[in-house]
Amino acid sequence: MNVLAAINSYQASGLPQVMKTPALTAGAPKISGSDVLELSSIASGQGTQPTAASTGAFSDVLSQMVREVDTKQHVAGDSVNALLSGQNVPLHQTMVAMEEASISFQLMVEVRNKLLESYQELMRMQV
Repeated sequence: MNVLAAINSYQASGLPQVMKTPALTAGAPKISGSDVLELSSIASGQGTQPTAASTGAFSDVLSQMVREVDTKQHVAGDSVNALLSGQNVPLHQTMVAMEEASISFQLMVEVRNKLLESYQELMRMQV
């Protein structure tokens, strides 16, 4: 599946992943506040800077962006589940994770829209 198809299917699904998390079940994994903080720092990519060796093709950059958005949405979902199950997770931390996931999803959709507009413009050019 190419990146544009992945983004289209993501957008076609309607609501962000955070809004689709199923109700908590008895077998749900337990998450502490420190686990959510650790996941949040991993998702935000703190301490990781791209190097000359890690920069690759344009499709790799887009794939990485989709993976990061997906990770942020999973972190936000885990944080919401932890908050709802009564674990010691601060409400403000959950809200920040949800907003970060929402904003990064909106950015990804806008990048997709600009890419599609650019592609359509190229197709309209006469050779």
